[in-house]
Amino acid sequence: MKTRFPVRMLACALLAAMPAFAQDAPASQPWMDVAKSPDERAALLVAEMTQDEKFALIRSRFAIGEKKPDEALVAAGYVAPIPRLGIPSQGLVDAGLGVTNPGGAREGDHATAMPSGPMTASTWSREIAFKGGETMGREAWRQGFNVLLAGSVNLQRDPRNGRNFEYAGEDPLLAGTLVGESIRGVQSQHVLSTMKHYALNDMETARNFHSAEIGDRAMHESDLLAFRIAIDIGKPGSVMCSYNRINGTYGCEHDELLNNVLKRDWQYPGYVMSDWGGVHSASKAANAGLDQQSAGEVFDKAVYFDGPLRMAVGAGTVPQARLDDMVHRILRSFIAVGAFEHPPQRQPVDDALDAIGFDVAQRTAEAGAVLLRNENATLPLAKTVRRIAVIGGHADKGVIAGGGSSMVGWTSRGTTAVSGLKPTTWPGPVMFQPSSPLLALRATLPDARIDFADGRDRAAAARLAREADVAIVFATQWAAESVDLPDMRLPDGQDALIAAVAAANPRNIVVLQTNGPIEMPWVERVPAVLQAWYPGIRGGEAIAQLLTGAVNPSGHLPVSWPVDVSQLPRPSIPGLGFNPPQKPEDTIDYDIEGANVGYRWFAAKGLTPRYAFGHGLSYTTFATSDLTVRSEGARILARFNVRNTGDRAGATVPQLYVHLPEGHTTPLRLVGWQRVELQPGESREVEVELAPRLFADYHPEDRSWRIAAGDYDIVLGQSAADIGARAALRLPARQLD
Repeated sequence: MKTRFPVRMLACALLAAMPAFAQDAPASQPWMDVAKSPDERAALLVAEMTQDEKFALIRSRFAIGEKKPDEALVAAGYVAPIPRLGIPSQGLVDAGLGVTNPGGAREGDHATAMPSGPMTASTWSREIAFKGGETMGREAWRQGFNVLLAGSVNLQRDPRNGRNFEYAGEDPLLAGTLVGESIRGVQSQHVLSTMKHYALNDMETARNFHSAEIGDRAMHESDLLAFRIAIDIGKPGSVMCSYNRINGTYGCEHDELLNNVLKRDWQYPGYVMSDWGGVHSASKAANAGLDQQSAGEVFDKAVYFDGPLRMAVGAGTVPQARLDDMVHRILRSFIAVGAFEHPPQRQPVDDALDAIGFDVAQRTAEAGAVLLRNENATLPLAKTVRRIAVIGGHADKGVIAGGGSSMVGWTSRGTTAVSGLKPTTWPGPVMFQPSSPLLALRATLPDARIDFADGRDRAAAARLAREADVAIVFATQWAAESVDLPDMRLPDGQDALIAAVAAANPRNIVVLQTNGPIEMPWVERVPAVLQAWYPGIRGGEAIAQLLTGAVNPSGHLPVSWPVDVSQLPRPSIPGLGFNPPQKPEDTIDYDIEGANVGYRWFAAKGLTPRYAFGHGLSYTTFATSDLTVRSEGARILARFNVRNTGDRAGATVPQLYVHLPEGHTTPLRLVGWQRVELQPGESREVEVELAPRLFADYHPEDRSWRIAAGDYDIVLGQSAADIGARAALRLPARQLD
């Protein structure tokens, strides 16, 4: 696969759009001196601010509806500028998968609808993750925003979580690394990115009050580790605290997580903003480490960070020094990303930049789709195929997207391709990005006859399949923020449709567009399955390229794929889905699996998933050899050879896992990987630096990470279940920084 990012074109366009740097800061405003550090500049600013100006910075206002400030753009939040000090305004916009600009766009406004989080994670590519973040940051800046509510890194503990499509899978190293790269990409455009939702917001059911129950050690070795890795790589300007409680305490009032872990232990210099509706107090939240309340006048019971907090500061309940620290952290973050020198500017539509965004989206979808099954070389579609039946999934119109605040409804191709699907209100409407797989297949295979049936009439779909050389069923599963899926099954009778098509034509293919893993009762009768997640604005084109072999599949699962819910830590959770028959519980017990999330759970319990974490097939073959592992001081390095032994160019992702000695809480951990693109017959020596923290255990008694002395077994494979080459490594006892 060739890299298709026209870097020179992008650089020229951005240089033309950027304002000039401030040359010499006036003596009266020394905080504008770019030679000073962000902390020095922020401290100078805080010293010049009035109390009213400080309070103006620690709350944002909702910029949609009747309470929207007149001067604000339509967006999730707005903080007014302070012109006398040169402090820019803050325009906050949802952007987990692209700039949403909700509630009404300026004429001509649009954004690139990026593929879902698991699809980016399936690329296992740092470069692709960075380019996705860079695209979102650039488009936000050109629309006038300087804060993206991006950087979603909650781990997938359950495939029914309705918001998994925003996240990056189940493993802390993979998720933290790729989300960190995406954050880094956003902030390269002088746009501040959040990291969210801190912490343990791993289910949406009763998210505003349920308590995630988990031990300290397990929390640090799973969810918190993902956040820490993302912070180290991406250096996000803000961390968004979550709705839920953690061990009984609300995320935005959690002194241990905000003050002790985030700001003290991890030395995080940025600020903590609340999720919209996540604040429950003034003094408690401020003293616990919350720095900015988000749209409290609409979503919280009170604007706690105005009148109530003023009273608390006046009474000394919240020290003045704490208020100054809140303001310092906010200013420092905007200074650090260059938001003072590069204020966002609303730009006219630029076809060249739009093309770059579309290219990034398509490359991500092509690299992130996972070929789960391919018996008898059913794929790629041969050019000799003359008649193809395409069935279901609104494949004649577009590709599905997730619902809620991350939904990108404003694209240069228009809004939804399929209207009227329920629910039409929050967290809907159901969105189909206008990128038709059917039309893309017809363009890619102009000599074939390609017919379409919508699948509502299973008998008619079966007849069409019977008359074709090959039948392709497109199956969809809609998921959304604020609600979890009731089960792991495809909705609306799609399992029966797939079974009917498989019975009519044994040469059949299923293309899945889902939130995550599903049950597959028909899988033994379907020779080829492509997991296309939510593939974004160029999803139809990407799917066509993959099915026809113009692009070689190279995605690898960022999650384990259970056979069914019986393999999950919590097979039954009350209250899931719309209008659930059972009332949600007040707590979710994550101590059941603790740090053994996903493939670690399967390894600890001796369970065999449908498809293992890291699984992904290709149209070519690869071989690895000559694994060696060594330690050099604090570094742990693995070296091996990888060879393309097939007849097609393609990419593979050799993965390195450590099998830990007895006494560790987790039996297996991903410690490194490398995505490698090779021509037929090409081989390459690869060196990967392994993550020392994944060899260590967290010790709550002294808040330390320690590697125990002993022998460690390193395995090189194509998935968490693939036992390939092995190498032994003896490590001395060591405490990590």
